[in-house]
Parts: sequence; C-alpha cells; structure tokens
Amino acid sequence: MSEAPILELKGVSKNFGAVQALSKVDFDVHLGEVMALVGDNGAGKSTLIKGVAGIYPFDEGEVYFAGEPVNIHSPRDIAALGIEVVYQDLALANNLDVVANMFLGRETIQSPWRLDETSMEEACIETLESLSVSTLRSVRLPVASLSGGQRQAIAVAKAVMWNSKLVILDEPTAALGVAQTRQVLDLVKRLADKGLGVVLISHNLHDIFEVSDRITVLRLGEKVGVLDAKNTTQQEVVHAITAGKMSKVPGMVEA
Repeated sequence: MSEAPILELKGVSKNFGAVQALSKVDFDVHLGEVMALVGDNGAGKSTLIKGVAGIYPFDEGEVYFAGEPVNIHSPRDIAALGIEVVYQDLALANNLDVVANMFLGRETIQSPWRLDETSMEEACIETLESLSVSTLRSVRLPVASLSGGQRQAIAVAKAVMWNSKLVILDEPTAALGVAQTRQVLDLVKRLADKGLGVVLISHNLHDIFEVSDRITVLRLGEKVGVLDAKNTTQQEVVHAITAGKMSKVPGMVEA
C-alpha cells in the first residue's frame, strides 16, 4: 500500500434542498488498498461516490488525486484522471459481445470505415488474463449469455483496461450466488495486488472483511469512523453503522 492517498476528500458536503446528504466528510484510499465504504441506507455512500464521479458535484470541500487538487465536474473528468466506477447495473450492452462491450465508446479504428477487431480482441484477452479471469469460453460471446459473475468480471476488466489507478465497485456481489461471489472477491483482491486503489461499497460484511484493508463508516451523512479490518470485528462495524457518534443529528435543532 502506498504512503500517500491516491484519492483524498477533505470536508466534502452535499445538500439536496433542505436535505444534507453529506456533512464535512473526510475520505481517502491508497494504491494497493481495498477501502470498504459501509453504512445503512441513507448514510451517504452513493452520494459520496457520485460526487467523486462528477454526477453530484460537492457543495464544499476539497478533492485531491495523487496529491494534487482537482475539480471534478463530469464523468469525463474522472476518466481522464484514471478513476473508473463500476455501478451495480454494470452498464453493459447485452446484445454486444465481450470485446465490443470492453471497447464501447473507445473503439480502435483501423481505417475510416473499419474497426481494428484483431487488436481489440487481443487487448481484451490480455486484460482478462492479467486479472486471471478464466471462466469465459470466448470473448466473442454476447454478454446476454454470461452469468452474473462473468458479467461483473467483464465490467471490472473494462474499468481497468484504460490505465486506471482507482476502481470504485458499487455492490459488486449483490444478487450473485456463492461461486460467482467467490470469483468477484478474488478479482477484487487481484486489483489491489496489481497496485490499484479499490473502493468497495457493500452491505455484506462477510465480503468486506474478506477483502478489505480498511473500512470507512458513514452514518446519516457523516463519517463516524475508519476501522482497520484486521483489528476490528463485525459487531464493532455494526455498532458504528447504527450508533456511531456524530457531531450533530440531522433535523435536530441545536440548543
């Protein structure tokens, strides 16, 4: 794990009208680290990630990437930095094959009227092999024919294909079976082993304790703790999620 964070948020806040979704949250993740982000529904996890992704720009606070201050206004900005987000719906085109999905919107052009199918297929296979994804019979299979675990692997491989430094995974094991979950968790570990920073959002504490290095806990829009996964328990994490100490309670009038 690197010493300086690849991504650091300082005091970020986000309001939606009268609703304060985030309140002065600090957050960081290092290269080679899996940082879990947990909290109950409404804790602010999705708002935090969408702020990083440029979907909901933060109202206040500072964002640093690789030690430099950055302004993120759109998903295009994070792609330029080397941040990729894999959302729960995966954003794959079921009617296209694996190669076409991995290069969707970034196709290699051989000539003005022809795609370089050979180089795209070779790059696709190389990326999948680098992540030890071995369950696919062919990269020319349509995504509609793949299992949930295979689709998740394709979405992750697509994210790391473009010189990414940080990958954010939103509920990657939701609705997966036991064997498929195992494939995805192994893939998360390999991302960190390759030196990428990984942010893992999940409600499944068993998965989180298996792959994460640290755990950031949000509660009602505030950060209430950062726990070392090796030196804490599921009970302590649950307590932080449900009863973590906050500086103020949203909706309560201060005395």
